Amino acid sequence: MIETIDSSLIDWSRAQFALTAMYHWLFVPLTLGLGVIMSIMESLYYKTGNEFWKTTAKFWMKLFGINFAIGVATGIILEFEFGTNWSNYSWFVGDIFGAPLAIEGILAFFMEATFIAIMFFGWNKVSKGAHLASTWLTTLGATLSALWILVANAWMQYPVGMEFNPDTVRNEMFDFWAVVLSPVAINKFFHTVISAWVLGSVFVIGVSSWYLLKKRHADFALSSIKVAAAFGLVSSLLLLWTGDGSGYQVAQKQPMKLAAMEGLYKGQTEAGLVAIAVLNPEKKSYKDDVKPYLFNIKIPYLLSYLAERDVKAFVPGITDIIEGGYDTDKGIALSAEEKIARGKKAIQALAGYREAKQAKDEALAASHRKALDENFEYFGYGYIKDPAHLIPNVGMTFYAFRIMVILGGYFILFFILTLIFSWKKQLQHLPWFQWVGLLSIPLAYIASQSGWVVAEVGRQPWAIQDILPTSAAISKLPTSSVQLTFFIFLILFTVLLIAEIGIMLKAIKGGPDFSEKLPNQ
Repeated sequence: MIETIDSSLIDWSRAQFALTAMYHWLFVPLTLGLGVIMSIMESLYYKTGNEFWKTTAKFWMKLFGINFAIGVATGIILEFEFGTNWSNYSWFVGDIFGAPLAIEGILAFFMEATFIAIMFFGWNKVSKGAHLASTWLTTLGATLSALWILVANAWMQYPVGMEFNPDTVRNEMFDFWAVVLSPVAINKFFHTVISAWVLGSVFVIGVSSWYLLKKRHADFALSSIKVAAAFGLVSSLLLLWTGDGSGYQVAQKQPMKLAAMEGLYKGQTEAGLVAIAVLNPEKKSYKDDVKPYLFNIKIPYLLSYLAERDVKAFVPGITDIIEGGYDTDKGIALSAEEKIARGKKAIQALAGYREAKQAKDEALAASHRKALDENFEYFGYGYIKDPAHLIPNVGMTFYAFRIMVILGGYFILFFILTLIFSWKKQLQHLPWFQWVGLLSIPLAYIASQSGWVVAEVGRQPWAIQDILPTSAAISKLPTSSVQLTFFIFLILFTVLLIAEIGIMLKAIKGGPDFSEKLPNQ
């Protein structure tokens, strides 16, 4: 059986995984975004035969390669942590979770590894068409790699396509396509990948703006900006659509996360979406009567529409979810106490089933199996000691969501202005806007990281929604060993990040390698 472990080990294990994941996500979105942009630029070279586009594509390809290499290193460590730090999780759902990770390694990673070699070293060894295909296939491989990782993550948010085997105490997959094509997985994939396209576009515009500020490679910079701004604007608009879909799925599958995102404690009909607000630090509990906001500005009816596609719909708050009693599609919502009681019944039934099996009492085993099946939906609640533990960090989730959304709106405006100034041929004469472009790079990373904070902090305390809390998912290790590896990884990843930034800056300062001097250079 799965054991609960002391809170300090849980906290340190979570901190280590968060550290690794956040460092890894510094590299992944740039890989995905630059991959498409450099592929578009090489496509322009293939279509026009203009060597300018070949050199332009090769420059961004160089930055792609530097970033890709560091991303692979951090990703491998991240996957190993499921076995070292989260062995109970791996045992409990490894038959399901391992499948997309295995496909990612066998299909996507080897696809990337195969075609990236042709992309970098095949310019004069294969035809233009074959090289262009290798570039797009490298980008496709990176995107497919993200797909399988995101499918695995989406399954943790919304576990489907499985059944629990009490004989092995493992969850087993019975419908692979239910896992891959779940609405949560589809929305998560598109929203995450498109957000990476936005980041890649901002990065290209920012670096190109630096060249304009330095009055170097102006033709290269302006051409790169046009491609990135057009691609970025389309991506940002698509991001609005996928964000709406993701919000709807959160409302349907993880209402507590939505309540935390909005700082909503008491449910409302015709609920408005909080645009800007400051949470009240005096609000300590879902039981008190303290107002949740010091002030707030809401967009009327939008939260009800986002959650239920009905402006008059009821949206439950944190207190409602804990206390239950409101109407849902499945009937009256259970309280947290009722879910905890049913979770304990499931755990007890599992123990009784295994004992009956050992005693070869099939009738008793069947009785326990029936009780287990009836209550397994709430299995994870049996490990929750206090209903308050079901509430994620409201402040972190609330503000991370606002940062993500506000910056998303900023990028739409940023791309529109960039295209207008480019079309009017004013961009090279606007140093203030060039600085805006350069300084927008860190904002893109902040928005990207904020999205993952909402996704992962917002679903706490669950490793797998409703099925397995983090307290029951971790390995039984000495806390000191997790603390030691946390600081080792912190130092290692920081060194890697500094090294990557240094190498990238050197490559950027070197600039694109044009064999012939072009106008305005």
